[in-house]
Amino acid sequence: MSFVEYSEFIKEGDVVIIFLGHESMMPIKVEAGAQTQTRYGAIRHSSDLIGRRFGSKVTCSKGGWVYVLHPTPELWTVNLPHRTQILYSTDIANITLMLDLKPGSVVCESGTGSGSLSHAILRTIAPSGHLHTVEFHAQRAEKAAQEFRDHKVAHLVTVRNQDVCKEGFGVVGVADAVFLDIPSPWEAIVHAKKAFKRKGGRLCSFSPCIEQVQRTCETLLEQGFGEICTLEVLQRVHDVRSVTMPLVYLGPEDGGPESAKMTTDPAAEEARPVANPGYQSVTCRTATPPREMAGHTGYLTFATKPRG
Repeated sequence: MSFVEYSEFIKEGDVVIIFLGHESMMPIKVEAGAQTQTRYGAIRHSSDLIGRRFGSKVTCSKGGWVYVLHPTPELWTVNLPHRTQILYSTDIANITLMLDLKPGSVVCESGTGSGSLSHAILRTIAPSGHLHTVEFHAQRAEKAAQEFRDHKVAHLVTVRNQDVCKEGFGVVGVADAVFLDIPSPWEAIVHAKKAFKRKGGRLCSFSPCIEQVQRTCETLLEQGFGEICTLEVLQRVHDVRSVTMPLVYLGPEDGGPESAKMTTDPAAEEARPVANPGYQSVTCRTATPPREMAGHTGYLTFATKPRG
């Protein structure tokens, strides 16, 4: 099992996603002799997981069942242990696209945080690319490095525990892209500029506040970056379901027996029932917008480092 290479069968040491329902999943590390408790009963790793195919339906000790899924960056994003606020798939998709990431790309990232974006980057740049990720907090850096080893992607990433605003990324002249998710990204831009290859590349900075964006854009201009733009990604998920709606009654047809009885008195017309005769209705499948929508997550500022 690897987050960048798909396997058919589950082996000891693999990380798998236990799917109990669309709103209930959990990651576990497979260990011989171990058990994992769920609301449907226990899952015995040796007999229920090891040697089974990914995607298998597994019956738990209480008779309920779960699916065992191969891990992906998308599944990891919604199941990972949160050490910091994380980026979700909506922003991650735009970042990987706008940074022009592809197999073989070299990326510098700060900070590592919970590793949500890191895993998506690693899958995109595999098998020959490399991620240099910097985390200020020592325990978070150590935990991220351990997760990369558990997920069989450690050969694609170098984790450094240092202050990117003072010490940079630890590399010079190697990056095709740089990503910043730190409180004061403008302080790291000069180091990002040094990390880029001579041919230049793309930079992205994620900030929750517009004041951070303003200072970042000013510094990008001072450092010679171009094509600067800031965007905000808002996701609106529609619910597809069956709805029943009354048919509209437009009155009798012209020339019908009821039309002769119609009055021109406005008051009488207002008193006429609006419901259709027999209260006829129709049921159909439709998409309805949510009554509430998750709003602002953050601003994504992109810029291009020119050649030289």
